[in-house]
Amino acid sequence: MKHAVTIATVAFWVAVAGINLMAAREPAAAGGAASYSLIEVARHADATSCWMAIDGVVYDFTAYLPQHPADPAAMLKHCGKEASEAFRTKDVGRPHSPYAVQLLPKYRIGELAR
Repeated sequence: MKHAVTIATVAFWVAVAGINLMAAREPAAAGGAASYSLIEVARHADATSCWMAIDGVVYDFTAYLPQHPADPAAMLKHCGKEASEAFRTKDVGRPHSPYAVQLLPKYRIGELAR
């Protein structure tokens, strides 16, 4: 009997820990997607904190800036702004590569408030 109680207690705490880990990995699932206004996005307008809104989604590209294939200045001028057109055209009328599009989810932090 004592052995069964010990096993049940351990199983309970393992389940609690698993639920907490899942909640920590998916905070949007618990309370909905984070929502940011353009005013809040505008507070992140330099190399130390570079957020952009693209097609209604907010991205934090701060960690990506040094990895960008072009000069980071190409991205810096769009930090803190709605940058959908800039992303679609790279400011020169050419679209970003499919690889660039695939990178977006990695940097997504929330939705643009409507």
